[in-house]
Amino acid sequence: MSLWSRLSNVFRGGDLNRDIDEELEFHIAEAVAQGRDPGEARRALGSPLRHREASRDIRMMAWLDSLRADAIFGWRQLKKRKATSAAAIISLAVAIGACTSAFRLIDAMLLRPLPVAGAERMYVAAREGFGPSGNLRVSESWEYPLFRRMRAAVKDSAEMIAISYADRTDLTFGSDEEMEKANRQFVSGWMFRAFGLRPAAGRLLTEDDDRTPGAHPYAVISHDYWTRRFGRASNVVGRSFRMGNDVYEVVGVVAKGFTGTEPGTFIDVFVPTMMNAYVGRSDASWFRALAILKPGVTAEPLRAKLHGISRAFQEEQARGWTGISKRFRERILNQKLVLAPAESGVSGTQTAYRRPLIVLGVLVTLVLLIACANVANLMTAQATARSREMALRVSIGAGRQRLIQMVLVESAWLGLLGAAGGYIFAAWAAPFLVGRINGPDNPARVTLPLDWRVAAFSLALALGVTCLFGLATAFRVSSVRPASAIKGGDQPHAPRRLMHALIAIQVAFCFIVYFTAGLFVATLDRIANQSTGFSSERLLVLETTARTGQPPQVWDQVLDHLRSVPGVESVALAGWPLLGGNGWNGFVWINGVPTEVLAYYLGVSPGWTETMGIRLLDGRDLRQGEVYPNVAIVNEAFARQCLGGGNPIGRWFAKKAGDGATEDRFQVVGLVGNARYRNMREPITPTAYVPFHSLDAKGEWRPKTSGTFIVRTANMNPAALATLLRGEVSRARPELRVSNLRTQEEVNQQHTVRERLLAMLGLFFAMAALLLSGTGLYGVLAYSVVQRRRELGIRIAIGASAGDIAHRVTAGVLAMVAVGTVAGVAMGMASAQYIDALLYQVKPTGLGAIALPAATVLLATFAAALPAVYQAIRIDPATMLRAE
Repeated sequence: MSLWSRLSNVFRGGDLNRDIDEELEFHIAEAVAQGRDPGEARRALGSPLRHREASRDIRMMAWLDSLRADAIFGWRQLKKRKATSAAAIISLAVAIGACTSAFRLIDAMLLRPLPVAGAERMYVAAREGFGPSGNLRVSESWEYPLFRRMRAAVKDSAEMIAISYADRTDLTFGSDEEMEKANRQFVSGWMFRAFGLRPAAGRLLTEDDDRTPGAHPYAVISHDYWTRRFGRASNVVGRSFRMGNDVYEVVGVVAKGFTGTEPGTFIDVFVPTMMNAYVGRSDASWFRALAILKPGVTAEPLRAKLHGISRAFQEEQARGWTGISKRFRERILNQKLVLAPAESGVSGTQTAYRRPLIVLGVLVTLVLLIACANVANLMTAQATARSREMALRVSIGAGRQRLIQMVLVESAWLGLLGAAGGYIFAAWAAPFLVGRINGPDNPARVTLPLDWRVAAFSLALALGVTCLFGLATAFRVSSVRPASAIKGGDQPHAPRRLMHALIAIQVAFCFIVYFTAGLFVATLDRIANQSTGFSSERLLVLETTARTGQPPQVWDQVLDHLRSVPGVESVALAGWPLLGGNGWNGFVWINGVPTEVLAYYLGVSPGWTETMGIRLLDGRDLRQGEVYPNVAIVNEAFARQCLGGGNPIGRWFAKKAGDGATEDRFQVVGLVGNARYRNMREPITPTAYVPFHSLDAKGEWRPKTSGTFIVRTANMNPAALATLLRGEVSRARPELRVSNLRTQEEVNQQHTVRERLLAMLGLFFAMAALLLSGTGLYGVLAYSVVQRRRELGIRIAIGASAGDIAHRVTAGVLAMVAVGTVAGVAMGMASAQYIDALLYQVKPTGLGAIALPAATVLLATFAAALPAVYQAIRIDPATMLRAE
């Protein structure tokens, strides 16, 4: 009989039995036709049941038929116990869904290869060394003249590609009033060829488009942007748009699937590197250098060759360095070039979330283990209740392997249904989490397909959890001894010991999750509530741009106009907002001698410190008519680190001008309190606030193409004036346009996005772990009450108090909770210290770090134990004995 026939007969069941019965009747009829007595013919044939079973084994796959029968029986058992089955499936669905969501994020950000040719041979070049402050750092930024040398030197071993950092910029396909935001990347013209990409429309950039600075203003847009912005219109090729002061022509659309090389960001527009203003400068680092190794080439020889070229370039540049100290010069020259694998791309989001995602993966694994322990307790209780059934099966000939298979199939139903629910949960949860990685003005976007990788992971989890909570139960059930089981069992306490041990494990894991969640919450609280040095309330930030540079009169006219708008308390002008992420720095010179202090600078208008709420400690504010370079206001950190402490008013300092040869000199006219400049995580930086308006070397005004108006409103809700103020800027001077408008509090909050996300997830998983542990604890106690119902009834009948009954019901479980608490506190503290070092955050220390999780677990234990204790003390001895 063919394999297909044997396989199909497994699912024919009744039809196959009828076929076999008909064949047996045919043989009997044939014997009768030959003159034999019907009864004699049946006796001669033998047992019909035995012949049917033997024939079934020949005509079908017996092992598959038994598996089918067990699956049907297991499904019926789940339907029979709807409440407990639903609880187990929901527990597993939440845990598996959390694991699958974490896997989708980790896969998209860290594991999934870019959809390009040779991704497995792709590396990113970086420089590793000590920064200006002496801390070890890795920089992926490169200078284009150096990149050209490196590419030419290794062209036989690898193809090098320059790809700038993604930046969100303004562009318009129409008038200035139709400006929109888009993610832009400057890329080597040969990138698309090296990546093996094809156009979906038009053509892609080529090397000829990337030879001469500013000569080829061409752009390629992504398929995603083409779909979102243009609805896949065929006439997009040939359209023009303005970005900055350049007009670009769209020459093509890249094929679907490629959204850039930065996980977490979808690039909308690709333009040649030669259109970048810094392409010819040897002192500007603004892009990443990727290398695709040719087949057979190893990374180390290539790295060594690139390192030598980089070192030679830096030594050439060092000859013209006159504004830095000898120690800093040595730090730069001693940097080491490294090659890091970039198969999955490289991005700041990827770097920032690599370790948190790993911690997240560990957390969800612990929640999954708690859920598995919970279901294992449930399965153990049910198996004990079915011990007589299993003994009967053994008595009529069921083997150990058959019993193991039956229990595992039933467990597999729970695992598969939990995995299906988790798959649905993950389909919603992963995009939800990605939407909260960045701020609303620039949300992170990650490719999260529900493809075979996710499906395979979910199935693997289903198999894993089946083994975790099913195997122990299956082996225990298969070792049942019929005689002792039918009499009541010779080891009545064995199931309880296993269940109690699982409770201790659940409690220990719960503590680890709680300590980790506490770490995340403490970190968020520290960063979010630390002093910024300025008042963020009622502040609006209007980042403003102009197509061409505008003289001071234009900016001052808008400044005066905004002050007259009703509801505006004060207005000031700055180069960019504090904590906006921008920076302008340089080494400080005192009396012609360079220091090792790297100070930050910010151009501001008179009244800026008052508008920002920064305390003026000494001296005066900037005055109308003062220009850069001339005077400056410094903060306390600047006065202490650069000017040796004491009163800085009237003292002079200098910084190298942009040409690196001349000095810009400043006299300190004011001292203000410290305020955070770029980042909430960095220490307070030495900062000098200088006049916004500036003169060049010829004494002429420098026109400005961008600036930020800082508006403090009288209304407690500054967003109420947002639309009005946006229009007032262009109404005052049509040359200016507000490109981005936020409250200062929104600017501040963008620095705690990661911490808020981790705190939210940590609390969610802590509550899930606590709920699962509490459910498991209640299940064990309820099972204990049911198993000891006769004993407890007798004790109550002879006068046992409610307290004594409660003690006897809960003593063993509470002892395991205590054991789990001790182990959990030790492991939780150790894990908190490890995660603190891993994420460079702050661990919660002191008694509160132990007391809060311990109190929470004890409250959950009390809440879980109360219903079971109440059930025990309410046992009616008379009713129970009559039932016996």
